[in-house]
Amino acid sequence: MADFQTRDPLSPAFWDERFEKQFTPWDQGGVPTRLRRFVAGSPAPLRCLIPGCGSAYELVFMLDHGWDATAIDFSPAAVAAARAVVGARAGQVVQADFFAWQPAAPLDLIYERAFLCAMPRAMWPQVADRWAQLLAPGAMLAGYFFFDDNAKGPPFGMSREQLQALLAPHFDCLADEAVDDSIAVFAGKERWMSWRRRAD
Repeated sequence: MADFQTRDPLSPAFWDERFEKQFTPWDQGGVPTRLRRFVAGSPAPLRCLIPGCGSAYELVFMLDHGWDATAIDFSPAAVAAARAVVGARAGQVVQADFFAWQPAAPLDLIYERAFLCAMPRAMWPQVADRWAQLLAPGAMLAGYFFFDDNAKGPPFGMSREQLQALLAPHFDCLADEAVDDSIAVFAGKERWMSWRRRAD
């Protein structure tokens, strides 16, 4: 186990240190199956944001399918890792704060994977509000949501009831499915879900 100097996941330094020491147990090292099906099954390419992108393998897959996708992370080390994965299209990876970043054009989708559960629980209402701000009615929030009652994190788990209470003011749940290719840290505790932004 690496010896870490930073303990605050709200600090970029927390994530920088873990990337620099190659301690990334949340990193699948590829594109999860349900996302592959979601992208391949989309009737048209989508304009997508991947917040807290980490190594951004999903970004490559989306771009290869013609999507206008942007990955952001506030950790310089994460951005460097993602740009190395993305290669010639590294310009689609942006170092930015999710709460301040603005899209150049309206988003069709925000992809969630280990971003919400990386945030301390007190931050969850702000994340949900920001999702709602960034997505117009009819746009989608889709990805993987982590359910657990662990006291410590990250990852910080929640209950199904907590997630529903968090998103119900702005979103309707369209899909809620079991996941069969989770990595160890999420195994048996995550579900694929899609939510549509409702008109307020």
